Amino acid sequence: MQHFETAIGRHRNGADSIVRLGHNAWKSGVASNAGFLIDGANYYAALTTALRQAQEQVFIIGWDFNPDIRLTPEDHSSPTLGEFLLSLVESNSRLSIHILVWAMGPIYSGKSLRMLGKTELSSHPRIDLRLDTRHAVRGSHHQKMVVIDDALAFIGGIDLTAKRWDTPEHRADHPLRQTPKGERYEPVHDLQMAMDGEAAEVTAEIARRRWWQATGEDLVRPRCYSHSFPKFARHVFSDCEVAFARTEPAIRRGASVRETSQLTLDCFARARKLIYIESQYFASKQVADVLAKRLQEPDGPEIVLITTLNSHGYLERKVLGENRDRMIRKLRQADRFGRFRALYPIVPADGSEKRHEEVLVHAKLIMIDDRFIRVGSSNLNHRSIGLDTELDVAIETRDDGERQALTNMRNCLLAEHLGLDSAAVAAAYQSANSLVHALDNLNIGLRGLRSFPAEQGNGKTDLHFLTGLVDPREPWWPLHLLLAPYALVKRAKRAAISKAAAKQDGRGGNTLSAGNP
Repeated sequence: MQHFETAIGRHRNGADSIVRLGHNAWKSGVASNAGFLIDGANYYAALTTALRQAQEQVFIIGWDFNPDIRLTPEDHSSPTLGEFLLSLVESNSRLSIHILVWAMGPIYSGKSLRMLGKTELSSHPRIDLRLDTRHAVRGSHHQKMVVIDDALAFIGGIDLTAKRWDTPEHRADHPLRQTPKGERYEPVHDLQMAMDGEAAEVTAEIARRRWWQATGEDLVRPRCYSHSFPKFARHVFSDCEVAFARTEPAIRRGASVRETSQLTLDCFARARKLIYIESQYFASKQVADVLAKRLQEPDGPEIVLITTLNSHGYLERKVLGENRDRMIRKLRQADRFGRFRALYPIVPADGSEKRHEEVLVHAKLIMIDDRFIRVGSSNLNHRSIGLDTELDVAIETRDDGERQALTNMRNCLLAEHLGLDSAAVAAAYQSANSLVHALDNLNIGLRGLRSFPAEQGNGKTDLHFLTGLVDPREPWWPLHLLLAPYALVKRAKRAAISKAAAKQDGRGGNTLSAGNP
C-alpha cells in the first residue's frame, strides 16, 4: 500500500504524557470533537444519523456483521441494516460502501450465516462485502470501526450485529432486546467513541490498510467533506489529540505490532490515585502482575474492575472464566491496603431481591485518574496482546475542563451500573475521598454492582493449563513448528530463483529481497 506511513508527529501533551508515539501508539490526530456513545442504542442511533450524511465512501469493519438487525428497533417501521444501506446507495449514485468482516465471525457467532451466501446487499455494485481470511491460526479480526467520508469515525467495542443493542437502563424484560430471529438476549453494556477531523482521517487510513491487506485493493481517498457531529455523543472533548494503538500478529513475514498491550501496561504503571476498568475479560497474567505490584505500594492507586461474571461456552467458562477468578484472587492477595474491588453489574428481574439478571459487560475501557481514557476493541486477555487484530484510541486531558469531563463520565458510568443519579456518585466520592469506599456506601440497591465470590481466597493464582490453546498470546506455535520445514524449502526456492535471475542479468551473486505478497 502506497500511503501507509510510520508514526508521525509528536503527541502534543509533552514529556509527561502516557502516550508515546512509536512505543505504545502508532499515530495521533486532532479531533475537533471527540465524544462517547454509551451502550448500543445510543451508538446505533448516532450511526443512523451519521450514515445519512455519507457522500462518497463508507467503511464498516468488524468481527461480525448482521444485515438483519435494526439500528433503531424502537421505530417499528425502521428498515433492517441491510435495507438501510441499500437505500443509501440507491439514493446517491456517488456513494460506495465497503464492508469487511472476519471470515469466521458469522460462523462463530451463528447470528449472520445468511451473509455468507449471495444476497441483495452483497450483489449491489456499490456495496462491496468481503470476508477477511488473512489472519493468524486461531486468531480473529477484532477491530470494530465505521468511517464516513474520512470525516467522521466510530471506534470501540460494538459490532453491527445481533446482541449488541441495549439502553443504559438495561431493563431485564426489555421487549426490544431480541435478535432478528426473535430470540431474547441478556442486558449488555458497551461503549463506542465518535471523532471527526484529523482523528477520523487516521481511522480511515487504518481502514484502507485493512482493506488492502485483505483484498489487495488500494482504495482512493474521498474528497474533503464535513459532517455534523452526533448529538447523542456525551462527554465531548474539543480540539483534542486522539492517539491510536493497534495489535497486529506476526503473519506472512509481517512484524508483530503490540501497541495496545504496551499502552495498557504503561497507563497502569503511571496511575497515581485511581484505575477504573470495564472489560469483558480479565484473564491476562501480564496485567494482573502489574496491578498486583501497584496494590502492594503503600501510596498506590485504588483499582476498580467491572467485568462479566458468567462466561459463554464451555471452554470460555473453563479457561477464561477460571483465569479471571485466579487473577482476581492474585489481586486480592496483593491488596494489603484495601484498595481493590472486583465487581459485576446486575439488574432486578422482578423487583425483588430474590431474582436478578446479570448485565454482560462488553465494553473495553480504561480510565486513569482524571487524565487518561482508552476505549477500543482490545480485552484484558492474552489473545488481544498479539494474536487478534485490535484497535484502541486514547485521550489525555490537558486542562481542568477536560479533567472534569473525564470525572463526569466515570460518575455517569457508575451511576448507570448502580441505578443512581451521577450527582449522587460525585457527592459520595467527594465525601469519602475514595472511590472504593464511595462504592461500598452506595452499592445497596436492587440494581447495582456485586462483588465476585469471596471463596476465591486461597486458591490458584497461576494460569489454567489450557490457556495456550484457548487464549494464546501469539500465532499458535504447534502449527508454526509443523509448517517451519515447508517455509524453509519455500525460502530456499525463492533464493535459488533470485540467484539464477541475477546471473542471467549479469549481476553476479547479488540478489534483491522479495517484497510482501
